[in-house]
Amino acid sequence: MKLMFLGAAHEVTGSCHYIEACGKSILLDCGMEQGRDTYENQDIPVSASDIDYLFLSHAHIDHSGLIPLLYKNGFRGQVYATEATTDLCRIMLLDSAHIQEFEAQWRNRKNKRAGKEPFEPLYTTEDAMAVLEHFVPCDYMQKITVSDGIEIRFTDVGHLLGSSSIEIWLTEDGITKKIVYSGDIGNINQPIIHDPRYTQEADYVIMENTYGDRYHTMPPDYVAELAMHIQETFDRGGNLVIPSFAVGRTQEMLYFIREIKERRLIKGHDGFKVYVDSPLAIEATKVFVANYLDCYDTAAMELVRQGINPLEFSGLTLAVTADDSMAINFDTKPKVIISASGMCEAGRIRHHLKHNLWRPESTILFVGYQSIGTLGRAVIDGETEVRLFGETITVEANIQQLAGVSGHADKKGLLNWVNHFETKPERVFVVHGEDMVCDDFVKCLREEHGYEAFAPYSGACFDLITNQMISEGVKIPVKPKEYPKTKAQTEGGKRAAYLSDQLDIAAKRLQRIVNQNKGGANRDMEKLLKQINELCDRIEA
Repeated sequence: MKLMFLGAAHEVTGSCHYIEACGKSILLDCGMEQGRDTYENQDIPVSASDIDYLFLSHAHIDHSGLIPLLYKNGFRGQVYATEATTDLCRIMLLDSAHIQEFEAQWRNRKNKRAGKEPFEPLYTTEDAMAVLEHFVPCDYMQKITVSDGIEIRFTDVGHLLGSSSIEIWLTEDGITKKIVYSGDIGNINQPIIHDPRYTQEADYVIMENTYGDRYHTMPPDYVAELAMHIQETFDRGGNLVIPSFAVGRTQEMLYFIREIKERRLIKGHDGFKVYVDSPLAIEATKVFVANYLDCYDTAAMELVRQGINPLEFSGLTLAVTADDSMAINFDTKPKVIISASGMCEAGRIRHHLKHNLWRPESTILFVGYQSIGTLGRAVIDGETEVRLFGETITVEANIQQLAGVSGHADKKGLLNWVNHFETKPERVFVVHGEDMVCDDFVKCLREEHGYEAFAPYSGACFDLITNQMISEGVKIPVKPKEYPKTKAQTEGGKRAAYLSDQLDIAAKRLQRIVNQNKGGANRDMEKLLKQINELCDRIEA
C-alpha cells in the first residue's frame, strides 16, 4: 500500500498523486502545470495503460488537464468524479484540446518556414472526447465500492461547482487505511456554491496550501465595491475589463452584476451592457444552471424558488464567435467586458487588454489569483509596458483588484479544515503550494498544532501500512529557457541572476512579515506601515 507524489509538490499547479494498493494503480488528479514551473516532476511509475482508476477532485485544468494525454498514452481505466465535475470536464477538456491543436498549427507554420520538424499537439480533441466516455459521475456523500478493498466518497469542499475532497478506504490483508485528499479547499461565503464541508476521520491527509502563508482580508461588500468600479470607470468614459476564470469566477461576477442591476446602483448609465467573451465561460454557465439542485447555496436557491436565474439579467450579451468578440471593440459606449483567461496568458482577454490597457479612462479589474510568471501578475505588480501580439503596449489603464475574491481558503480556512479531524491523522502531506509556503505551512502544522506534517518533493513515496518513507523525492529545479546572449550579458548574467533571486527572497521575506502582522494591534500595524512607506520613499527618491 504505497502513496507517491508526482505533481504540485512544492509547486502550485500540476496536481498528480499515485496510489498503489489492492493490486490496483490509482491516480489522484492528473493536472497540467500553469504559470511558473519550479521543479521537474517525476514520471508516473507505471505505464498509462496500467492505471486502473483516476479519482478527480474537480475540473480546473491544473487538476484535470492531462487526463486526455493519459488516454492518448494508453489509459483505458475509469475516472471517478462528481456529476458537476464531469459536466464541466466535458467542456473544459475539449477547450484545452482545442488550445493544444491551435498552438500546434501556429508552431507548425513557423516550423515549416524554418525547415524544422512538425510539432505534435499534446493531445487532440479526439483524445479528450474519448476519455470523457470513461468518466463515472458520482453523487456527493455516496460511499462507492470501486473494487475489492477500495471505496471512495466525495465531499463538497466549496472551491468550485462540483469540487470535492475525496475519502479513500484501502483494505489489504485485513488492514484498512483511510486517505483523505483535500483537493482545493474553498473559501467561505462564496456566492452561489456551498461553504466547505468537513471530514472527521483519516489515517493520512493530503492537503493543499495555496494560501498557506496569508490571510484574506475581511470580505468587503462585493456588490458595492464592484458597483463603485463600474460607476467610476463609466463616468470617465472607459470600459471595465475583467480578466476572469471561465469557470467559477465568471459566474460569480454575473451573480454580483445581476444584483447591481436589480438595485439600480449605477447612476447615469442605464441599461449598460455586460459582455461575456468566452465560449468556455458561456458553456460553463449553462452547467452551473443545470446543477443548481446539488450545488447552489441557500441564497442562490432562494432566487431559483422565486423564478429568478441568478446568472442572467438585461443587457447581458454573450460573445460566442470570433466576429462577436471583435464587434465588442466597435461598441463605443462604456461597458463591462468579462473574458478569459483569468491570468491573461491566453484567450480573448489579450485582445481586450490590447484595446484597453493604454486607455487611462479604462479599468482592468483582477478578480482572482495571478501566478508568478503570468501576464496578469506582471500587470498587477506594476509593469509599465507589456507585449501583446507583437506590439508593446503602455499600461495607462487603472489597475485594480477586487479584494477578498478568492476560491481558495486562506491560512485560517486551511487550519479550520484540517483541525476538524477528531483524531490527528498519522501524517499530513502538504502539497499544491509555492515552495517556501509549503515549508512554512508544515512548520505551522508541526509546531503550533502538533501534526506530523511533511511537504514532499516529486518522487517521494510512502508505505501507508508502516507510515515509513520509501523514497525521499528529488528537488530538481527546472532549467530556464536559454537564449543567445551578448558578451556583456554573459559576463554580467550570473551576478544579475543572483541579485534577482535575492530580491525575490527579500520580497517574500517582507511579505511574510506583513502577513504575520495583519490582525495584530493597530499600533504595531501602523508602525510597520510607516516603516515600509519610508523605505519605499527612500528607494523611489
